[in-house]
Amino acid sequence: MSHDTRTAPRICPLCEATCGLTLTIEGTTVTGARGDRDDIFSRGFICPKGASFGGLDADPDRLRVPLVRGEDGELREAGWSEAFDLIAARIPELTRTHGPNAVGVVLGNPNVHTMAGSLYPPLLLGALRTRNVFTASTLDQMPKHVSSGLLFGDAHAIPVPDLDRTDHLLLIGANPLESNGSLCTAPDFPGRLKALRRRGTLTVIDPRRTRTARLADRHVAIRPGADALLLAALAHTLIDEKLADPGPLAEHLEGLDRLAAALADFTPDAVAAACDVDAGTITAIARELAAAPTAAVYGRIGSCTVEHGTLASWLVDVLNILTGNLDRPGGALFPLSATARAPRPAAPGRGFALGRWASRVSGHPEAKGELPIAALAEEIDTPGEGRIRALLVIAANPVLSAPDGDRLDAALADGLDFMVSVDPYLNETSRHADVVLPPPPPSQSAHFDFAFNGFAVHNQVRYTRAAVPLEDGRMDESEIHARLVLAVSGLHGQPPSAVDDLAITTALTRAGAPKERAADLTGENGPERRLDLMLRLGPYGLTLERLLAHPHGIDLGPLKPRVPEVLRTRSGRIELLPEPIAADLPRLRRTLGDRPAPLVLVGRRHLRSNNSWMHNVGALTGGSNTCTLQIHPDDAARLGLADGATARIESSGGGIEAPAEITDTVRSGVVSLPHGWGHSRPGTRMTVAAAHPGANVNQLLDGTLLDPLSGTAVLNAIPVSVTPAL
Repeated sequence: MSHDTRTAPRICPLCEATCGLTLTIEGTTVTGARGDRDDIFSRGFICPKGASFGGLDADPDRLRVPLVRGEDGELREAGWSEAFDLIAARIPELTRTHGPNAVGVVLGNPNVHTMAGSLYPPLLLGALRTRNVFTASTLDQMPKHVSSGLLFGDAHAIPVPDLDRTDHLLLIGANPLESNGSLCTAPDFPGRLKALRRRGTLTVIDPRRTRTARLADRHVAIRPGADALLLAALAHTLIDEKLADPGPLAEHLEGLDRLAAALADFTPDAVAAACDVDAGTITAIARELAAAPTAAVYGRIGSCTVEHGTLASWLVDVLNILTGNLDRPGGALFPLSATARAPRPAAPGRGFALGRWASRVSGHPEAKGELPIAALAEEIDTPGEGRIRALLVIAANPVLSAPDGDRLDAALADGLDFMVSVDPYLNETSRHADVVLPPPPPSQSAHFDFAFNGFAVHNQVRYTRAAVPLEDGRMDESEIHARLVLAVSGLHGQPPSAVDDLAITTALTRAGAPKERAADLTGENGPERRLDLMLRLGPYGLTLERLLAHPHGIDLGPLKPRVPEVLRTRSGRIELLPEPIAADLPRLRRTLGDRPAPLVLVGRRHLRSNNSWMHNVGALTGGSNTCTLQIHPDDAARLGLADGATARIESSGGGIEAPAEITDTVRSGVVSLPHGWGHSRPGTRMTVAAAHPGANVNQLLDGTLLDPLSGTAVLNAIPVSVTPAL
């Protein structure tokens, strides 16, 4: 190793597993990445995305300086001062003239992968006071937030499977060997599942024979979209056969006596045809759950992004409760992160409410302060009082990730007075912005997982400072966010530190701590001082100084029971059958008599990809990371499709074309396309992605089909027609 070559620890920011990396750095360039064997959580595990860290970091297509739209309509490079001056001139003027809801905010998935994306958007929303907030949650996990809010009174109180201690794991709609886990932060998910297999049982319910399904003891190829029906039948069986035993949770339950009647119609025999799963198999799965010494049920995006996603998410926890496995070791427990609020005495809370306001055009109710991102286009392009006139898009690419990107693409082009994007790329969405603010590469940013530590299967805490100094001409991501807050709130010109100082003062006030404690905080900048405060106020009484002394992390111990102190319902108990859930069950009941569509579409995840924002890394292209239409041999023969031939796929939102991949890993009657593709629009600067554009699966959707409780777009079990392309 040469004298100018060194190594540095870095937490991987590329998926929810949060693995520890060891970066090799030559000068200021990351030349390699391997797993950090000393990391207290990941123990050296690395996946292809983490190994490609250097390629993503040095991507020549990453923007280095702001872009500003000139009078000729073209984007040009500009200085940071000019960019923020323009934002400060336009956004406050629009809100003064048209009200706060004239500004919409879109927050994308990468926000939760950076410190700045976690710390500053809440301050931005507070400054804007807009109700037009849209995030990736309504394309992903919002059903779980809603069901947790209704059950436990806190939308962020999401139990995770105790992977390392459970004897029996039931996965539905989840493929963690490809995704690395989601709402369940677990480095080396494959290794943890293999260890589980050695001591117990793994059951996977999925219409595809995924890598995870191939590892399972039992794989059930359910008909897509029937997840809630199958889960309801499992719960019914536990109750009907008197196998339900909540154990110590019983004293904290409200509504258990009403649950049997609510689920009475969902017998295994009644749901078998709709699920295309034998009633005996359903009964056997329920009995296995009840008989296991410990067990956990875990559902993810495949069971969330369907018509009954909230009901399915609710039923996952109902099963954990009925088997006595919620909030006990080996079951499903509530993590306690180092920056969470310190535990409070158990007491009734404010509860969780849905529909406190509604979207202007279609009247979609809010959930967790958000409106469905599928409604974004109509909120821009539908004339009338209250329409969105300006948009702040932070680390999001909804033209590809949301339904009917063509309509949104047109709305962004013609329907806005002003648009700002915080994005390292000129992509399908940011190309419409009047100002693009590019954050630096991840090696030049510090990292702390505020969100994912709250879903970790083992309590731990890790922090890594920037591995490489900030390059000349770039602006730190936290400073970009802080200056954006100042620009939209009429405080343009104040130092960015003013935003952090206000956040610290507010946090101390809410905690009932004297403001003088701010003087005790350490750190090189505002974000570090805020982290230090959160650690000090948190449940473990840590400090930034102690965390810095442990560059590979601090082990905070296994997950522990947290009921009842975690509950914030109005009753102070787990409300097992909340009214919104009970009111939605008849809609599920009506599907028992539905005739299934001949052919339905499901998505899929690639290990070498993460939504639309990692398709520009050359090292990750090719192999399995391609945009193909997987189709069963019987369906291909019936439709006259040859392997590799171009297929035409059509649905309510339009039509797309993709190469056919004939495989028996999908069940008959099901086709599968990955999401995040469609990099063929002009005006972008993503060379690798444009060379391998793929097809945008979300263009098959018109955006009208949502899970009504959560506002989540239905992305799976979509009826489609498939023909050979002409």
